[in-house]
Amino acid sequence: MEENKRYYWLKLKRDFFRRHDIQIVENMPNGKDYILFYLKLLCESVDHNGNLRFSEQIPYNEQMLATITNTNIDVVRSAIQVFEELGMMEVLDDGTYFMNEVQKMLGSETKWAEKKRDYRSKKGQCPQGVLPMSDKSKRESIEKEKELDKDKEIEKENLLSPDSKEPFNFEDAWEKTFDVYPKKTAYNASRIAWMDKVLEVIEENQPDIARLLYKATEAYLSDYQEKNPDDKDFRYIPKYVDWLKNDCDYWLQIAEKRGDCS
Repeated sequence: MEENKRYYWLKLKRDFFRRHDIQIVENMPNGKDYILFYLKLLCESVDHNGNLRFSEQIPYNEQMLATITNTNIDVVRSAIQVFEELGMMEVLDDGTYFMNEVQKMLGSETKWAEKKRDYRSKKGQCPQGVLPMSDKSKRESIEKEKELDKDKEIEKENLLSPDSKEPFNFEDAWEKTFDVYPKKTAYNASRIAWMDKVLEVIEENQPDIARLLYKATEAYLSDYQEKNPDDKDFRYIPKYVDWLKNDCDYWLQIAEKRGDCS
């Protein structure tokens, strides 16, 4: 349906060109070409959540990227090397180039949400002969919308609550857990590793482990941020699949000691 169609855009912060990595790149030989190429890559990766792909089966190679961005192939090769060294881009196991910051820059809305937003913006434009809403009515309308938004947030937070009366949904639990992890690479491998952790216990305890994995992930990220305050973008954390295989058990113990799954 048209109303369910989703539109995406990139949110570029005002200080983008004042970032240290961007300034370093821009001041290199051909640096301005590198930055323009980088912005084009960000835009190209939107439809695939940060992955640079011609299709689900075919990742872009250097020559293809040069063609679709109208960039000299030598610039493409040297720029990609710089982006990788600075952690702005990485190459996945299947050869796909992944733009590390796209997930944080990505905004989206459905066609229905766009219509609703347009409707709200027009509510203040009253037809001739119709009295505008009073300030009190406007405030009440805004408060009602805030309450609805608050209810949605509470519902989202209750997804992994042990007190939830809804049947436990493992797919929703996985999505919510992966959503909090900043490095959005190796999605499928991470999902398999996450499910392997859940399946390590008997069936009746699997929802508890899924909840605990979420809390363990949060605990790890909080600890990392505290110990690495300069890495605000979490650039140096491992892929989630690697964290699940190598570090997860320790943080599960930490979360369990805190009673985070109860």
